[in-house]
Amino acid sequence: MGHHQLDGLDEQILRMIAENARIPFLEVARACNVSGAAIHQRIQKLTNLGILKGSEYVLDPVKIGYETCAYIGINLKDPESFQKVMKALEKIPEVVECHFTTGKYDMFIKIYAKNNRHLLSIIHDKLQPLGLARTETLISFNEAIKRQMPIMVDVEE
Repeated sequence: MGHHQLDGLDEQILRMIAENARIPFLEVARACNVSGAAIHQRIQKLTNLGILKGSEYVLDPVKIGYETCAYIGINLKDPESFQKVMKALEKIPEVVECHFTTGKYDMFIKIYAKNNRHLLSIIHDKLQPLGLARTETLISFNEAIKRQMPIMVDVEE
């Protein structure tokens, strides 16, 4: 996991495609004053380096029936069961993120549920059997900010 030095062109390309993953390479090329081939090569380089991890369509959970977003802090009964619990969480489709953390929790997950009753069912029927000591659930009322990472070229001071 190394840090890669980005130049101004990389930065410009990343900003444009982070804003719109479906933007045509030719449009990016025109904005950057380079050829379409140059953009294609840069995108390929950024992908090969692991800086770009593909593109995706973003679903609106509410519009497909998932009205409850919750974050759950998890404490494990057995701290050595991280891998087993993570593999089990991967099989629960409502779990969309899982983080190993420092501080109060061993793990922190993000879940989408159809409603509060569905959330309760996920917690009782799918999470509790995994060998959890304790959980704490926070329900999100609204996602106020969601954005890509800022793209900034390193500037030597």
